[in-house]
Amino acid sequence: MSDKSFYISLGVCALIAIITSPFPQVAMWVGFTFAAYSVVANDSIQTLGTFLAANRNRPTWALWIFIGGLLFLTTLYSWSIYGGDVTFERLSSKGFSVAPTHFTPLQVMAPLFLLFLTRHSIPVSTTFLILSAFATTASSIYGVLAKSVSGYFLAFACSLALWLITSEWMKKRRDKQPAKFWYPLQWITSGTLWSVWVMQDAANVAVFLPRQLSLTQLLVYLGVLGGTLFALLHFKGGKIQTVVEEKTDIADVRQATLIDLVYAAVLYYFKILSSIPMSTTWVFIGLLAGREVGMKLRKTKNRDWRTTRRLIFLDLARVSLGLFVSVLLAVWINPVVRDAVLKALSP
Repeated sequence: MSDKSFYISLGVCALIAIITSPFPQVAMWVGFTFAAYSVVANDSIQTLGTFLAANRNRPTWALWIFIGGLLFLTTLYSWSIYGGDVTFERLSSKGFSVAPTHFTPLQVMAPLFLLFLTRHSIPVSTTFLILSAFATTASSIYGVLAKSVSGYFLAFACSLALWLITSEWMKKRRDKQPAKFWYPLQWITSGTLWSVWVMQDAANVAVFLPRQLSLTQLLVYLGVLGGTLFALLHFKGGKIQTVVEEKTDIADVRQATLIDLVYAAVLYYFKILSSIPMSTTWVFIGLLAGREVGMKLRKTKNRDWRTTRRLIFLDLARVSLGLFVSVLLAVWINPVVRDAVLKALSP
């Protein structure tokens, strides 16, 4: 899609958000649809980025059947176990447990801001941007921030340790054809990561909806997410995929498998740690940073840190900019957040 077509589409969606916001039932599904597309498009670099890079020559329908099937099964499990809740109780924590009963135009438009940032390859945290628009307590936002930052450092440490151990082994095999077992193993780890991501980030799209969905609502939920997922796979992740593909040897199926394995393990740890939502974007950026540092430390010749520093700080700058913009939007959209910020800044 050209830039002109994109901005025209964005303007039309903004107009729809303004028109439908006085009608709660309509605005709920319009906001959810916007969120479904924008969240999946932005978070593609985290969960499916390495998978797409390693399988760029496979047909879209094959990838969609696999990824879409896992989305269906994971969501159905949560809906069955948690009494209609499709978020694995990510929205049960203080500040998010009550579903919105009315919507402002800016709340419905929140996912559109996310689409705009995604278009410019800024991996903004969907958790901060969208959930903060609906938070009913300021402390809930602080909890999300603290959990997300700790996720960055844990992912950095785990990734650093793994690549300190494996990078030389990988380097010796860089020019060799991967053994056949790596390909199904990569699909297994990618599928596991995708399922764990759904457990964590489904809250970012379901925040518009009732906390318990009926069967009909569940089918609509899955249909919209499945359609946006197909579009994502068709366009191979879009422009933001460059955040992944600029990293060293990221398309190597062996490297992609290890990245997905570490990422899934860290996300699952935080899933069982508490029900507070978190930004998976920060975890992913920490993982890639630890990997780059580990590979560089294992080099014995030409250990030039300039490129590594540039990649790490560029990613940090991207997510920090996204966080800053998210806070500004939250202050603009949500009076609870606005009052808390003004109180903190007052002498």
